[in-house]
This record gives sequence, C-alpha cells and structure tokens, in this order.
Amino acid sequence: MNRKLLISLAAGIVLSCAGFYLALRNVPVSDLVAYMGAIQYVWLIPAVFLGLFTFVLRALRWRIILSTSVDLSFSEAFHPMMTGFLINTILPGRVGEVARPAIINKRDKVPFTLGLSTIAAERVFDLVSLISLLGIVMSFVSIDPGFRITFKGYSLDRTTLDHITSAMTAICALLIAAIIAVSIPAVLDFAKKIISAMPSMLFFAGAQSKQKVYEKISIPLMGILDNISAGLSMVKYPKKIIACIIYSFLVWGLQACALYVMAKGCPGIDLTFTQLTAVFVILCFFIALPSVPGFWGLWEAGGVFGLALFGIGAKNAAGFALASHAVMMFPMMILGMISAMIIGVNILDVSFPGAEKVG
Repeated sequence: MNRKLLISLAAGIVLSCAGFYLALRNVPVSDLVAYMGAIQYVWLIPAVFLGLFTFVLRALRWRIILSTSVDLSFSEAFHPMMTGFLINTILPGRVGEVARPAIINKRDKVPFTLGLSTIAAERVFDLVSLISLLGIVMSFVSIDPGFRITFKGYSLDRTTLDHITSAMTAICALLIAAIIAVSIPAVLDFAKKIISAMPSMLFFAGAQSKQKVYEKISIPLMGILDNISAGLSMVKYPKKIIACIIYSFLVWGLQACALYVMAKGCPGIDLTFTQLTAVFVILCFFIALPSVPGFWGLWEAGGVFGLALFGIGAKNAAGFALASHAVMMFPMMILGMISAMIIGVNILDVSFPGAEKVG
C-alpha cells in the first residue's frame, strides 16, 4: 500500500473512531445487542432490493453521461461501476472512483481522463440532488431550534445544518460553472493556446529543449483537456441533462425509501417518510468526509445525529443506524464481488501507483 493510501487510511481511522464514539457513547453494548435482536428482519428484504435497484439506475445514468463520447452497453457500464463501489468499501482513499475509469480504459479503450471526468459529472448530479432533497424536506419538517449535540468542541444543530447546506450549494455552483466552462469551445481553445505557448516562455532554454517540453508536456496536457471536455460534453444536450437529473432523484429517493421500509421493522423509529429522507441526506453529508473504507463510524454518527433531531433516543438511533448501514453495505459488496469476478479485475492493483493496469 502506497504512502497516500496509508495517510488516507490513518485519517479515516481517526474520523471513523470519532464517529463511532459519537454514535455509541451513550449506548451500552447489551442494549445495542438487545435492539438488534428485536428488529423484524422481514422488512430488510424489500429494503435490500430497493437499495440494489438504485445501482441499476446509476449504471443507466452513467451510460447517458458517457454516451456523448462512447457507447457502452449496460453490462459494460454496470460491472465496472459495481467493482468501483466494492473497492471503495475495502480500500482507503475512495480509489474505487479512479478504478472505474481505469477498468473501462483497459477493457473498452475509453481514455482514462474522459472516464474520470464522467465520474466528476456523476458526483455533481448527486450533490445537486442531495442539496435539493434536503431543501425540500427541511421545508416540511419541524426541528427544535434549541436542539444541539456537542462533540469535542463542535456543535451540531439546525444552524450547523444550514451552514453545511450553504457550503455544499456554493461548492456545487462552482463545480457546475467549471464543467460548463470546460465544455465551451472558446474556453477550451484559449486554455490549449496557453498550454501550447508554455514552452516559448522558457526563455533560458534552447529550441531543442522547448520542442521536447512541447512534445512531452504540452501535447499530453492538451489531450487531457480534450478528453475532459469530451467526458463533460453532455452539458450541450438538455435532454440528457434532464434524464440524468431524473435518474439522480430516483437514486436518492429510492435509497430514502429503502431506509423508510427498513424503519418499519425497527423498534422506536416512528418517523414519516419526509423525516427519514432528511435523516438520510444528513447521513450522506457525514459519509462525504474521509473515513475508513465503507464509511464505518461516520454513517452511524450521521444516522444518530439525524435521528436525534426528531427525538429518537440514543439506543434506538444507534441500533437503526448500525443495522441500516449493514443492509445498505453488504448486499452491494456481494454484487460488487460478482461484478469483479465477471470482468476479471485484480482489486489489489488499485492500491498501488499505476492503478489503471487492471486485468
């Protein structure tokens, strides 16, 4: 494992341990075990199917994003995607996001930077959907403005939630602006002219050295820009954008539905669908932070905090958060393992430099 992954893993362990402490500090182990035994597990079956179906929708959305540059079949998109999600649950640093474009680069000759730019577009759609969902549900639910959780000097309350939403909205706006800019031919041409002129700025170098810089640096950089622009070119097609937005809302809406269905079998989780959707979005913001593979600790902390906003006690909240994490995580990992076997990916390769060399 290389140094960057080790640093990422170390930082993730610290944050995940802090998350577990925040989520479980007020819950005796015996109470947690008793709660897990009281769950009506029959409700987990439809929750699992709803959760897994969202990955089908994700694959369809990714095909749309890719379609302006390359035409992959559903299978060619689905299996690399599931393998990437699997890698995110077993390796640090979210290297699964890099592994997916590496896989289609190896198997389908899709330029790596083009594939990676489509992953970035996916994340923008996800962020827009989550922020929109949070804004919608928060306008329909009531949260005690005096409620607050303090953890190591940090306060989590309604005001904190509003600040997080504002920050996420600003980041999302910047990302959208960057994607649009890269997709504008005039902006792309201007950037390539600057890159092309870089060697001439090396006044101290000879003509031969400048030519080498142009061939070894400028030309590859311009190629990368072309690939990024191609990967994000779907912004030129309003119908594709609308389709991706619809798929994105369906993905996160069905994930929230899965949580709501599961809550039917969990003692003490008597919340409306709108309230549980708010809990789910809050949880998603928590797991966006660096953590150990699989988001362990942060998922539980986000779930406990979100449920506490609606008056759910520590024992019930911790039990539900832990159980929901397992329900969402383990079936996806199994499906990811099947996909990895189907396409023959060596998962360990992505933990080292040159991760694009997957077989």
